[in-house]
This record gives sequence, structure tokens and C-alpha cells, in this order.
Amino acid sequence: MPDADQRITSLDAVPADTTHLCTVRDAEGDEREMILVRTDDGVSGWLNYCRHLLDVRLDKGSGAPMRDGEVVCANHGAYFEADTGYCTFGPCEGATLEAVAVTVSDGDVYLTDEAYAFVRDGPMDHGDGPSPSETYEF
Repeated sequence: MPDADQRITSLDAVPADTTHLCTVRDAEGDEREMILVRTDDGVSGWLNYCRHLLDVRLDKGSGAPMRDGEVVCANHGAYFEADTGYCTFGPCEGATLEAVAVTVSDGDVYLTDEAYAFVRDGPMDHGDGPSPSETYEF
């Protein structure tokens, strides 16, 4: 059985028609967002950014769009296969999302990637104020 502190969420919490967002920490201590995606074989984990422009999040906090088993970048229209992360259409066609290893055990999803540690369910903590994309100058 995987380590209890690496439990991300229950399998039931990972929707079939969108993504589940959580936060991990890399070996340098930096927080990164990852998404969980349902697949025919269980769940896949991917870092939460489009391969076209790495500052564009696929899941902005309410789930990434999905179509025909592929994660869709709402900014660029790129399509990524849920199970392989391979981009089948869009400006980054042929690129692959960066995988984060996860496993399903006894109805729960666990982080099994030694390069990351689980931090929290949900997005990275961006501080108390609005994100740069939420601020407007008039």
C-alpha cells in the first residue's frame, strides 16, 4: 500500500469529464500544480501547463475542458490524450505533457512519483490577493 501522506484524493473525486487539480512540491522545494485525469485504465497525472506556452494552466481551478477523452487547452485549442499526454492537435502538436506518476489503491489516488511530494488538494497558494490574470487596470 502506498504511503498515507502521499494520498491525493479518493478515486470518486476525480471526475470523468474534467480534471482534478492539486499541488505538489518538486525536489527544489518549488510548488507545482498537477492535474489528475480519468483514463480507461484508472488515472493519469500531468503537470498543469500547456506545452505551447508553459505559463498557461490547463486547469484554472474549475477543471480543464475535455473532449473525446482528451484534455483541451482553452487558450490555444490544443488537445492532449488523457492516458499518454500526447498532443494530437494544436500549436504544440507532437509534444507531450510532463507526467507525474500516480497509482490507484483501495479506491484512493496516491502520488508515487519520487520527484514530487504531495502538498494539498487544489491550486497553489498564490497569496491573498488576486492572481495577475485577475487584476485589471482601468
